[in-house]
Amino acid sequence: MRQIFLDTETTGLYHAQGHRVIEVAAVEVVNRRLTKHHFHYYLNPDREIDQGAQEVHGISLEFLQDKPRFADIANELIAFIADAELIMHNAPFDVGFLNCEFGLIEQKPVESIVAKVTDTLKIAKEMRPGQRNSLDALCRHYGIDNSRRTLHGALLDAELLADVYMAMTRGQDSLMIELDKPNKKHHDIAAQNALPLQIKLASQTEVSAHHEYLATLAKSGGCLWNTLELQTTIEKLES
Repeated sequence: MRQIFLDTETTGLYHAQGHRVIEVAAVEVVNRRLTKHHFHYYLNPDREIDQGAQEVHGISLEFLQDKPRFADIANELIAFIADAELIMHNAPFDVGFLNCEFGLIEQKPVESIVAKVTDTLKIAKEMRPGQRNSLDALCRHYGIDNSRRTLHGALLDAELLADVYMAMTRGQDSLMIELDKPNKKHHDIAAQNALPLQIKLASQTEVSAHHEYLATLAKSGGCLWNTLELQTTIEKLES
C-alpha cells in the first residue's frame, strides 16, 4: 500500500471558528522509501491569519494573495491521496481542517478517500508515555536532522514525519519475515525426531567390565545398583 505523509498549516487553531488551510503538503512512500512524488501548495484563505499562527509558520497574508484557493487544487489532492494510507502527526487536527475545506466545496471527507488514516502522535504516546512527542522531540530522540526547521513548513514537516515514522517502526518488517520464515533449527530437530529410534546393545566385553565395576563397589559397601537389580528380579518372579 502507498503511504502518504501529509501536513497542513492554517490561519488558526480551530476550523469551527472559520479558520482555513493556507499550506498543504504530502510526500509519497512506497516500500518504506520516499519516492520523487510529492504534493505541495500554498493557498489563499480569503481571511486574516491569526498573529499566533503566523509566528509559528511565518506565512503572511500578503504572500498568499496570488496563490490558488483550496477549491482549485482539491481534485489534485484527492487524486494524490486516494486509496493510500494517510499518515499525519496529530491526525485529528489535519483531518478536521481538510474535511472542513472539502465540505465547503461539497466533496466527500478524507476518510472516504483514503484506505486508512494513521496518527503518529498517537503511536508515539503509546511508545513513549509521559514524554514530549512533538515532531521536534521525536527528531531529537531518533537522531533525525531537523536543523532546517526554524519555522513550521508543511513540506519539510511531511518529509521529517516520514523519517520519524520509519524510525519508529524500524524492525517490524524484519520481525514479520522472521515469524513467517521456517526456523531451520526447529526443522532439523523435527526431522531427527521423525527417524526410528536406534537401540545399540552393549557388547559382551562391556557387560563383563560393568559387572567387575559393580563387584568393586560392593566390596567397599552397599551397591545400590545390585540392590535395585535384585528388587527388580524379585518383582518379576512374584508377578
